[in-house]
Amino acid sequence: MMKQISLFSDGSSLGNPGPGGYCAILRYNKSEKIIKGGQKVATNNQMELRAVIEGLKALKRACDVQIFSDSSYVVRGINEWLPNWEKRNFAKVKNPELWREYLDVARKHKIKATWVKGHAGHKENEICDKIAKEEAEKLKGN
Repeated sequence: MMKQISLFSDGSSLGNPGPGGYCAILRYNKSEKIIKGGQKVATNNQMELRAVIEGLKALKRACDVQIFSDSSYVVRGINEWLPNWEKRNFAKVKNPELWREYLDVARKHKIKATWVKGHAGHKENEICDKIAKEEAEKLKGN
């Protein structure tokens, strides 16, 4: 039986594009792991997707993953748009390299993405938002 994992994620970009940061919180039962990082130049959407990718990369075996994101780009991409994007070989799709990377790390998992309203008091989303901004700030002026 697959482990039930909650993956909370957020991304941030100062300037869009500009210094970017991401954060993912993985939760299994009462255990949590925070994955975070950044990139010197990135868009907000790139960091939103990077958070999910890095969170999935941290999973050692196939899991049933519930993703929680305030990015409709990420949630709709995962739940609705990806099959057609793949059929078209990602023609006219922004960030095709990231979506291909997502597909690569997501294949072994059962995934459902859920949209949560950002900046609305969702505890894990607020934590991810704060950490993602901190990661972007670290890269500012470097």
